[in-house]
Amino acid sequence: MHTPRAQQNTEGIDKVAIDGYAGELSQDHPGFNDPAYRARRAEIAQIAETYRPGDPIPHAPYSDAEHEVWRIVTRELAEKHERYATAETRKGKARLGLPDDHVPQLDEVNELLTPLTGFRYEPVPGLVGPRDFYGRLGDGVFMSTQYIRHASAPRYTPEPDVIHEVIGHGLKMASDEYARLYRAFGEATNRCADDDAVRFLSRVFWFTMEFGVHYEGDELRCYGAGLLSSFGEIENFRSVDIRPFDVRDMGTRSYDITRYQDVLFAADSYAHLEHEIEALVDGYDDDKYRRLIS
Repeated sequence: MHTPRAQQNTEGIDKVAIDGYAGELSQDHPGFNDPAYRARRAEIAQIAETYRPGDPIPHAPYSDAEHEVWRIVTRELAEKHERYATAETRKGKARLGLPDDHVPQLDEVNELLTPLTGFRYEPVPGLVGPRDFYGRLGDGVFMSTQYIRHASAPRYTPEPDVIHEVIGHGLKMASDEYARLYRAFGEATNRCADDDAVRFLSRVFWFTMEFGVHYEGDELRCYGAGLLSSFGEIENFRSVDIRPFDVRDMGTRSYDITRYQDVLFAADSYAHLEHEIEALVDGYDDDKYRRLIS
């Protein structure tokens, strides 16, 4: 029913931004046997490789076919966001106003996003260490890939692409409420010296900002970027194992990034989500991590 995620990293901590790039794709990746797609991945990765913080963001030369993938996905997601996304997510989406007719360059997204919450995108060519990725969130920086998913599998991507980064995360970073949570995760990461403390935090991030759901009244809605950017998986989340929101369970639970998530943790409301995350990140450091798991 879905495309496996690349390289089957079940820990989800060592490969944050992208698994396999510059043509080095898993055999299960939909673009593995497509030389043209692999060449495009390598080209776009090389463009991002030239970027240094403070430089103008290099543009990815998207093709007509890549713009068409963006149009297909945004058209499908528009209806599904109305049906399934949280009210705060839809508010962020309206504020951000992403184009639906072309893949926006990251500096184009920044022109829309930065005046709203101060967040901005910076390009990366591939693998990003967890301390860099999460830590930069504390500075209001989201490190983003620029390639786009294979045209044969627009419903789902086996690793973060520009649709996941910009639509999935961007809609939330355009919300003052969610943007505070992103920054809080980053600030907490920067207080940790222990890799296990960062890993715990990253797993909570996974089950919230990547695959989070919460109730609005009696209706379960989603706010996680992995759901918001996949018009295949967003239709599936209400049928999986929905568990009560439990930070310790999330922070110690392994997950498989190669398939649709089969366990999600639901907060009772946005206020409940905010309270629990703020309680976690308030003063979070190595010592607090050890107390949480003891």
